[in-house]
Amino acid sequence: MATPQTADGDSTDSDRLRAARERFDRVDREITRQMDRFGIPALRVALGVVFVWFGGLKVVGGSPAADLVAATVYVVPAELFVPVLGVWEVLIGLCLLYRPLIRVGVLLLFLQMPGTFLPMVLLPEVVFATFPHELTVEGQYIVKNLVIIGAALVVGGTVREDDGEEEE
Repeated sequence: MATPQTADGDSTDSDRLRAARERFDRVDREITRQMDRFGIPALRVALGVVFVWFGGLKVVGGSPAADLVAATVYVVPAELFVPVLGVWEVLIGLCLLYRPLIRVGVLLLFLQMPGTFLPMVLLPEVVFATFPHELTVEGQYIVKNLVIIGAALVVGGTVREDDGEEEE
């Protein structure tokens, strides 16, 4: 399609702007198509890696969160509870990484998540520099679990995509 030209043979500014917008729109559509294609699988893998990594650190005794966990769950010896929690988290991660087990991973994750918020109630002096708005590093570590919950909801919402069943 030829671009209309002025009397001296140049394209008008509005035509160049329209062409630039159309190019931008094509590029934008392709970028968003690729984000749609890879976004949820990347989110699932990222969740899996985080849980395997953080859980593995608890198992081998290298977790910076171990002291916080031990202070929160004081009814079970830390040397028992922290590694068991680590194994639980590794299982969550592995289940999320292996697509047929996503449901199991999401279930394990949602069973674990309430416990991650316990320090906010049991140890507010550790979580808040100034209650209720100024968080310590530990508090930020806990609050970021809201993002993990949201990500798990998104990933969990995909488990029936390949069923072939029609929704009513």
